[in-house]
Parts: sequence; structure tokens; C-alpha cells
Amino acid sequence: MRLLTLIRHAKSSWDDSNVSDFDRPLNARGERVAPEMAERMATMLERPLQLISSPAVRAITTAQAFAKALGIPPKQIVQEPPIYEATTGTLLDVVHHLDDATTHAVLFGHNPGFSELLRLLTRTLQKEMPTCAVATIDLDAAHWADVAPGKGRLLRYRYPKELGI
Repeated sequence: MRLLTLIRHAKSSWDDSNVSDFDRPLNARGERVAPEMAERMATMLERPLQLISSPAVRAITTAQAFAKALGIPPKQIVQEPPIYEATTGTLLDVVHHLDDATTHAVLFGHNPGFSELLRLLTRTLQKEMPTCAVATIDLDAAHWADVAPGKGRLLRYRYPKELGI
């Protein structure tokens, strides 16, 4: 059994048109919601786990908030460049190449790829993952390389507005 948690980055800022998409920071709501969501989810995320993030500013900032709530040093967050602007195929490839010593991988990234990967693995008709949504999938796979479409079962799906954040 493998666990994969997908966490979409918290709400980001569009205020400065001179900032590239990659460098967009969290906005005020995102800065407030990410740590609160992380605190609420920290007790629910099964250990041991590995945090893996898109290197985009808004994703890594969200990952750092979760690392703090989980008591994980931020330097242990693995930055995986292919997660940024990834298609479902690219994300599945990232999953397939995870170290089998990791039993629970927590990925931080972006839509539409994360919502599409969630649908592909669980065959559920989830709406688009809102910002800072957390989806944990139980995967019927002995190895990460064995993860396949429809082989996952959605264990948990939480998002800020549902929790009143």
C-alpha cells in the first residue's frame, strides 16, 4: 500500500503584472490559509512521509507551511521542477519515480494537473481542486512504479472553505 497526498498551493497574488507566473507569491488570503490548513491537516497525514514540491514560489511557500506544522525541516522538502506546469502524464511519471522507501508522498503543485491526476487515479468525479485543497489517495501498488489509473481510493478530501477557513 502507498499513500499519495496532493496539495494544491494556497491562493496566490496576481497584483504585480511584472512578476512571472513562476515567481508569483501567495496573496494575503493564501498567507493566512496555508498555515491554518497545515495545522488542521497535520494530525491526519500518516507518517512517515516525504514532502515534494513544485519549485514555483506559491507551491514551495505552501509546502513550507505544511513542513512547519508537521515538524519537518524546510530543507527536507524535495523540489521537483517537472511538477510546475505538469500534465497528468508528467505527474504520473514523477509518482512512478518516487523512492520505494517512501510510503507516503505529499506533492505540492498546481491545477489543472493535480485535479486531473486525482480523477485519473481514483476515477472520481471531483470538481477542480480549490487552492490549498488536500486529497489523500490510498494506492493499490506494491511499488510506486505500479501506480496506475483507477487503482486509487480517495481517503480524504478537504479544502479551506469546507472547513470554514
